[in-house]
Amino acid sequence: MVAPEVGAVPAKSPGSASRSARSRGRVNVPKRFLPVIATFVVFVATFGVGSVRYEGFASGQVMANLFIDNAFLIVLAVGMTFVILTGGIDLSVGSVVALSTMIAAAALQAGWPAWLVVITVLATGSGLGLAMGWVIHRFGVQPFIVTLAGMFLARGLCFVISVESVSIKDPTFRDLATGSIELPGGVTITYGVVIALVAVLAAVYVLHLTRFGRTVYAVGGSETSARLMGLATTRVKIGVYVISGFCSALGGLLFSLYMLSGYSLHAVGMELDAIAAVVVGGSLLSGGVGFVIGSVVGVLVLGTIQTLISFEGTLSSWWTKIVIGALLLAFIALQRIIVRRT
Repeated sequence: MVAPEVGAVPAKSPGSASRSARSRGRVNVPKRFLPVIATFVVFVATFGVGSVRYEGFASGQVMANLFIDNAFLIVLAVGMTFVILTGGIDLSVGSVVALSTMIAAAALQAGWPAWLVVITVLATGSGLGLAMGWVIHRFGVQPFIVTLAGMFLARGLCFVISVESVSIKDPTFRDLATGSIELPGGVTITYGVVIALVAVLAAVYVLHLTRFGRTVYAVGGSETSARLMGLATTRVKIGVYVISGFCSALGGLLFSLYMLSGYSLHAVGMELDAIAAVVVGGSLLSGGVGFVIGSVVGVLVLGTIQTLISFEGTLSSWWTKIVIGALLLAFIALQRIIVRRT
């Protein structure tokens, strides 16, 4: 028997050569991007179904209306993304939206200037977020319990202000509500859409280009490891709830422009819509994985489903909840599969 020469390279079989060729031709997408890509595919598919089935669905204005009708939910999803990335949850956002509309409507009715109303609303939302974040950190209480208490508190304060709907008649608010920006092709959007997109861009910058944002992902991945690395975990854990409270108040202002009223029963269940949009957008509820852009696409998916049902005209609005529930289950299953394979 002849011994192989030292340093000789064994010949590759034809099968291994073909496998290596296929692997070179295949694009390896990082697994953390897969849920976002899946969400975008679902959005394109649902919008494509509407375009084929209904005349006039595939128009620029219908796409613009998705942003117009969901501008406040986009802002809420931005704040919720920060919280969920740390492994937390915020159940108070819907009630804070309602409280913001009530404060805005009551203060404007009392003769406050519009700029002071905006500052007061944003400060109130941020203050509630700060209080909840501090309690979560200081006493080690689960975010679910603390934000549930915040939800009841904010909703109760709404009824303290008024049990009736309060109309907004302030000229500044009405001008902002009825004003529009014309885009090429005859498409128009509202000022609320611009505010929502600015909030999205600011969130993307903070999460991906600042130390605070990198710490948010680190805390969601492993808070203990982040603390051992010397990161400001305390500031981040409290800060994400301040951001969520601020976004909830801003979303409340946009919702008050959308409805031109304040009402104690506004935004009931909207916190679940925000959580659903973030989860469908690819964020893990356990924290550490997710993107703001994914949350925005998640909102657009929910908005497209509602638009499809309104174009159909014969289906109950409850079908929206049914489809969203099915999507949530599908995306949670996808996330579990991805996590197990990492």
